[in-house]
Amino acid sequence: MTESFHRSGEYENPYEGQQQAPVNPEWPPPPAYAPAHAPHPKKRNRGPLALIAAVAIVAAAIGGGTAYGIQELTGNDTVASSSTSTNVVPSSQKGTVAGVAKAVSPSIVEISADSNAGSSTGSGVIITSGGEIVTNNHVVAGASQIKATTSDGKSYTAKVVGTDSKKDLALIKLENASGLKAATLGDSAGLQVGDQVVAIGSPEGLSGTVTSGIISALDRDVTVPTEEGQDQSQQQWGQGQGQGDQWPFEFGGRQFNGDTGSDTTTYKALQTDASLNPGNSGGALIDMNGNIIGINSAMYSPTSQASSSSDAGSVGLGFAIPINTVKADLAKLRAGSTD
Repeated sequence: MTESFHRSGEYENPYEGQQQAPVNPEWPPPPAYAPAHAPHPKKRNRGPLALIAAVAIVAAAIGGGTAYGIQELTGNDTVASSSTSTNVVPSSQKGTVAGVAKAVSPSIVEISADSNAGSSTGSGVIITSGGEIVTNNHVVAGASQIKATTSDGKSYTAKVVGTDSKKDLALIKLENASGLKAATLGDSAGLQVGDQVVAIGSPEGLSGTVTSGIISALDRDVTVPTEEGQDQSQQQWGQGQGQGDQWPFEFGGRQFNGDTGSDTTTYKALQTDASLNPGNSGGALIDMNGNIIGINSAMYSPTSQASSSSDAGSVGLGFAIPINTVKADLAKLRAGSTD
């Protein structure tokens, strides 16, 4: 029985003694009892709510392919970007290294750069179907000729569009390329230590190499040479290696892979124990949904002029430029920056 409250503080039944007609027929007061056969008065409100729920379900179901689909509809220069909740990996393989590798490998290229100092091998991430590729600046800086090879073996000539030596980033563009599978750029802000990740690149020229690990730490201060200081590192590591192979960097007050020189820059990096080796520079660090969350940029290898080749290899100490840093720098790179 419905009740109302009077100012005197007493309760009474508003329907006691006589039946009152409602003032507003759209909002009738509830009856004292509801016959079992009477229709439910609130069913009219379920139509819009059901529609909203259905739309939400459909959006969630197609979320994994939405960003790439929009890119194909709007043109070759649209970058697919999403939060890390977007599932690029098919649901049947969600959360698996195999699923991430299958979904993202077509978006990773091997980069060969020739310069006066020799040749170097690195990696890159396709960000548009028309052939825009993000890589490290140190992979292509000073190069007179750049070639990129996709996962299906097709080779393209590439030109540098823009560089940012302060963030060790570069944007290159493949010539006469179309219909490529662009990677989806995720959101590095929500990463946590311990998150599982996958790395894809071309270590030692072994294109399409897949490794896995975790995020070991966040916001590491990594110091690397700027473009002006790269000649020193190239000469140190000799002809045939170049800056893309043994890239010197400084971390925690110590220098690795050689001397970084006097002209350096420092950026905040993701630390990972996913195996990285020379040639992984510019490749992708990926979350388990298939979103790019970092560009691999520096890795420690104990190889030096004083050590034997048996000491070479990954020791689980690698760094990646957060993808949010890349996205914030993308307009500048597209505008032809040469910083």
